[in-house]
Amino acid sequence: MTAEGARPNSNPLGFLADEIAELKRQNLYRPMRVLSSPQAAEVVVDGAELISLSSNNYLGLATHPKLKEAAIATTRDFGAGSGAVRTIAGNMTIHERLETELADFKHVEAVLTFQSGFTANTGVIPVVAGENDLIVSDALNHASIIDGMRMSKAPRVVFPHKDTAALRELLREARSKGRADAGGRPYRLILVVTDGVFSMDGDIAPLPEIVAAAEEFGAAVMVDDAHASGVLGRNGRGTVDHFDLHGRVHIQVGTLSKAIGVLGGYVAGSQALRDMLIQRARPFLFSTSHPPAVAAACLAAIQVLRDEPELIDRLWANTTYFKGELRRLGFDTGASETPITPVMMGDSAMAGRFSQRLFEEGVFAQAVVYPTVPLDRARIRTIVTAEHSTEQLDLCLAAFSKVGRELGLIGA
Repeated sequence: MTAEGARPNSNPLGFLADEIAELKRQNLYRPMRVLSSPQAAEVVVDGAELISLSSNNYLGLATHPKLKEAAIATTRDFGAGSGAVRTIAGNMTIHERLETELADFKHVEAVLTFQSGFTANTGVIPVVAGENDLIVSDALNHASIIDGMRMSKAPRVVFPHKDTAALRELLREARSKGRADAGGRPYRLILVVTDGVFSMDGDIAPLPEIVAAAEEFGAAVMVDDAHASGVLGRNGRGTVDHFDLHGRVHIQVGTLSKAIGVLGGYVAGSQALRDMLIQRARPFLFSTSHPPAVAAACLAAIQVLRDEPELIDRLWANTTYFKGELRRLGFDTGASETPITPVMMGDSAMAGRFSQRLFEEGVFAQAVVYPTVPLDRARIRTIVTAEHSTEQLDLCLAAFSKVGRELGLIGA
């Protein structure tokens, strides 16, 4: 018995089952599908053979022969795991080689790799921005940026999505008023943070205008290029290269798990930035380093980006075709400018029904609902890849047309 004489709850976590039931009632519960094939244009999901439109494997590198060969050979030579964090005993030559190659590829002084793009953001932001600084963030930045800001002691302000006029006004006010909690003393650092490509809507940040505003008011710029890596810029170098802004963006975060086809993330910038992250970034300090095979496959992927630019050309040709045909059928693809092409549903229940019917028609295209997107902005999020054939895309378009008419989303 408790001090109050009441019997203690036999299941203190019983409320979780109630919350799951409520998610299901609101059509917000997302069961996990199970993939039992390689990550490719055609997959086997829950035992069904489908054309996939749900993978971030933009260039098909997840199954590229050169990446597989590099991973297998390095596993034979160096084993399955690294055995430690890099600051103790887990820093191998293959990790250093990968970072040297990435720095050269990105045209920066130095790179530090992390276990994921998410941990790269939650690692770098608290290190560079503290209580004497200010973070200025786009309203639709990725969850990892938001969590990185929460882990920092720096105050933060948010500007409306891609509204560079509002950004300039926030920067002007920050410079003129300084820190409200310190008698107007100036901020040590103002850090403007934006995605390069926004992961749900597929639109591109107005990076030249953001950089110009930051330079006018002495702020630094950080870009999360997860969905631009391997997609935008020469050989997939990202938005900084796409807009020719080398030397004017102070921090670039990239991913190794989307177009690169493997696993991990990285922070690219100055040598001083890398050195400080090694000393202070908690995800780096407290996580075992990448298995040797992962680093080797990433190295092979960088070489493929250099040697096979036709993969990016094919990705964009498929994107242009698929996006144009969806719009011709009458679907709303929002503000997309990239291979990320949302098909807007609005209602979560409709998105779930649409996704399930596509599954039954042989197409794997997942619904995205709240809290990933606002309640009234549910959608089917599609990504075509360089691997898709025109015939496969036509089969997908036929399924979208059939289901869209069936559910009354497009006209007969």
